[in-house]
Amino acid sequence: MRISKASILAAAAILFSAFLIFSSAGAWADPQGSDTQDTTIKQFALTDDQVQNFITAQKAIADIVDKLSDQQSQNPSPALVAQLNAVAKANKFADYAEFQHVSDNIGLVLAGVDPQTKKYVGADVVIKQEIADVQGDKTMSAQDKQDQLDDLNAQLKSIEPVTIPGNIDLVLKYYDQIVASLPKDNGQQ
Repeated sequence: MRISKASILAAAAILFSAFLIFSSAGAWADPQGSDTQDTTIKQFALTDDQVQNFITAQKAIADIVDKLSDQQSQNPSPALVAQLNAVAKANKFADYAEFQHVSDNIGLVLAGVDPQTKKYVGADVVIKQEIADVQGDKTMSAQDKQDQLDDLNAQLKSIEPVTIPGNIDLVLKYYDQIVASLPKDNGQQ
């Protein structure tokens, strides 16, 4: 398997998607959550400790999340919620909801980092480059190409800008550690 710029950018998109795995189901992680789902990320200033604790907790959280079916992720059992809360608390978060808020803010920044230069360029630039790479890829079937382009164009329309510039600097400071802590997708290494 060849590793191209497109596959690196696809890996970055996959990493960001991994961060947002429960964003649409965020109400269940938050005891005060409502039935209406707001997919807007509540941005706040990250701290060094939060990012370091995220890095430490990520593998254990990902191990739990990776085992979930779609049904379980939409309607988790109390035992699963307790397990996620226990891992979060063991890593100095108040609960899984706090871990998820930190994760969302880190993911928002990661979506705009060019993985080759490790510089923040904005999610729109990263996605537009990936669109160009997919359009130029002669090895993909027409259907796969169209599916991927549809997904990328949908992502492009739903980009949320980073409103706290300090988060960019902090995530870039720990970029290599964050990426190393994330689950690896088979074939993307």
